[in-house]
Amino acid sequence: MDARFLGTPELTDTPPAAVVVDVMRAFTVTAWAFGRGAERIVLAGSLDEALALKVRHPDWVALKDGPPAPGFDAVNSPALLRSADLGGRTVVQKTTAGTVGALAVKDAPLVLCAGFVVAEATARLLRSRGCDGVTFVVTGEDGRAEEDLACARYIAGRAAGAGTDPAGFLRRAAESRAAAELAEGVREGSHPDDVALCLELDRFPFAMVAAVEGPLMVLRPYAVPSD
Repeated sequence: MDARFLGTPELTDTPPAAVVVDVMRAFTVTAWAFGRGAERIVLAGSLDEALALKVRHPDWVALKDGPPAPGFDAVNSPALLRSADLGGRTVVQKTTAGTVGALAVKDAPLVLCAGFVVAEATARLLRSRGCDGVTFVVTGEDGRAEEDLACARYIAGRAAGAGTDPAGFLRRAAESRAAAELAEGVREGSHPDDVALCLELDRFPFAMVAAVEGPLMVLRPYAVPSD
């Protein structure tokens, strides 16, 4: 498998397959939302769009980065979401990096969103589709975030069929700047358990596939058969 690792600003074409990685915390949060019963997640392009969707659909759950804000129901924290009842609900998500990266490749034939919590299912889906060329969109720090790079390279190795030991990749992520900022409470809207939850390898058995549905970019869980 030919794998490219690019930051969102480095994207210049539409890849045949894209894996958008945001470990801390966007796509760990989406996995938890599906784990708590959400039916779909709408990836919003701006806070204004997220709020407008919430106004039109009051039963939808809107979440964002940072501290709580009027009009939003939740913040981008897996620990703060893990006890929510989202059965059958639609979640609208807007984050600084993850949703931006996914929208940047919305025209790709296959778009997966990933973190460590869905790493193996993501790799299995890439294998099952026989993807020869995959662009890993490393969303954090314009492509330099250690936690996202580590996760992307781990998934790439697993997708290529390598017997990849996750320990070193998880260690890189645990020692990243994002992990330190979350642990120290620098990032608002966080919880002390967020880092541990973001590093929980293969917590969920599904991959997450994003596709354009009408005017919206929608993320859904995808059950991947075992090899």
